[in-house]
Amino acid sequence: MSFGDTSAFQDGITTSSLNVKDRITVIGSGNWGSVAARLIAINTRTSPLFHDEVRIWVFEEILPSGEKLTNAINKYKENKKYLPGVNLGPNVVADPDIRSAVKDATMLVFVTPHQFIEGICKDLKGKIKPSVKGISLIKGMEVKESGVTLISNKIRKSLGIECSVLMGANIANEIAEEMFSEATVGYKGNKTIAQKWVQLFSTPYFSVTAVPDVEGVEICGTLKNVVAIAAGLVDGLGMGSNTKAAIMRIGLKEMRYLARLLFPTVNDTTFFESCGVADLITTCLLETLAWTKENGLCPSSKINAFHNGPCNGNCR
Repeated sequence: MSFGDTSAFQDGITTSSLNVKDRITVIGSGNWGSVAARLIAINTRTSPLFHDEVRIWVFEEILPSGEKLTNAINKYKENKKYLPGVNLGPNVVADPDIRSAVKDATMLVFVTPHQFIEGICKDLKGKIKPSVKGISLIKGMEVKESGVTLISNKIRKSLGIECSVLMGANIANEIAEEMFSEATVGYKGNKTIAQKWVQLFSTPYFSVTAVPDVEGVEICGTLKNVVAIAAGLVDGLGMGSNTKAAIMRIGLKEMRYLARLLFPTVNDTTFFESCGVADLITTCLLETLAWTKENGLCPSSKINAFHNGPCNGNCR
């Protein structure tokens, strides 16, 4: 059975379980959080497994118009600050009170900047149902002298809930425009909940597969950013595509080495999923090129941007 094939999903769900609909709350309303809410809202409108309404916790802000971000999302069904011009769906409901947003939830989607997760977990402790399942879309990890802690582990330990992860080559604006993309769900033990996450996120243009390797999926989403820094230096130094390809190959090899050193159970095959090599390619190639285009700079001038100035679209 392929988890990417949502028609096979029903094989892991009993008829009786369909009578209890899961309620979804998305914790985070930035660019990626808004896109995630939109994907989920598409599926909850049609699937018998989920309650139609998708709640999204919003860190309240005031828009230039003077309107509160929460009110604007609920009125226009659009996040005018972080995802302008994209309809989130009629069943998306924004809530600035995190405790109110999660009170009825049975599935929580965490998609905030990683530095806020500790405070969020403190706010949620004792305020959610013990049976709640979580999934983290947050790329990053906590590094201290005592060791490395993945965000999913932090959520798991802080709240006492099961937490899967979703990672991949996922540029949010492209997914919002319904360009074809892939993602990987990493889970541990509970195949049924992994299937539910696949069903919740999958659309014809967003293909999701699941692998039993939380640590491998999550650490790929973290370590690829280190390799991308080296790829950006290649752009800045004008060293060409051959050099960048070498950096990416060596980087992938070192990602595997460090991942296995930190978490010996990581599977080699995980690096060939969207969360691995695909995310590495997207971050090293497309995102650095987008940066130079957005700032009007030739790739070779990136490091010396303040000296060389804009290229006015004359890059060759």
